[in-house]
Amino acid sequence: MSWQGHVEKTNDRDYEVEERRYRTMEAASTRLQKEAKGYLDSLRAMTASQMRIAETIDAFYGDAGAKDGVSRSYKQAVEDLDAETIKALDGPYRTTVLEPISRFCAYFPDINECIKKRNHKLLDYDAMRAKVKKLVEKPDKDVTKLPRAEKETEMAKAAYEQLNEQLFTELPQLIDLRVPYLDPSFEALTQIPETNMRKDILIAGWKKCYRKFGI
Repeated sequence: MSWQGHVEKTNDRDYEVEERRYRTMEAASTRLQKEAKGYLDSLRAMTASQMRIAETIDAFYGDAGAKDGVSRSYKQAVEDLDAETIKALDGPYRTTVLEPISRFCAYFPDINECIKKRNHKLLDYDAMRAKVKKLVEKPDKDVTKLPRAEKETEMAKAAYEQLNEQLFTELPQLIDLRVPYLDPSFEALTQIPETNMRKDILIAGWKKCYRKFGI
């Protein structure tokens, strides 16, 4: 216990260690969720950019491209790649990687609310202890005040200890759960097919464009 102002503050070192571990995991998991979503967004942006390039080439060739089929072939290759990307990566990535990470992170708001409630109960308990201490050191004319304050202190203590014990037990369990829960997602990520399976088609399309203009 320590003094802060006129209220003696209760410290639970063991709980504080577990909460710090939880905060570290929360920050890392939230960042992982953000980066995982960013990866998918980047993939979509890349395929969208490829499609715009194909449309620009098609417009650049105009009727000449329609005759020899060069620009249309390239555009079709890009469309096929876009479709294959969605089929081979977008869906599986969302199902096996992004959604499990998001579900894991969805626990955090409830846990944080419980931690907040625990801290409020601790403040209530410390305030009641300070009130009892003051009544003991300087008795009030109303002799019933001290017994009432002591009873309220016991109630505040019980409410605080219940939440404190719950969090002290459950936080390590959640921290330990992160490995078996998220490992399958990382394993799935390594098994998702590469998205450049049609890269050779795109390169061939570019080469045709270059040759047509003597580049």
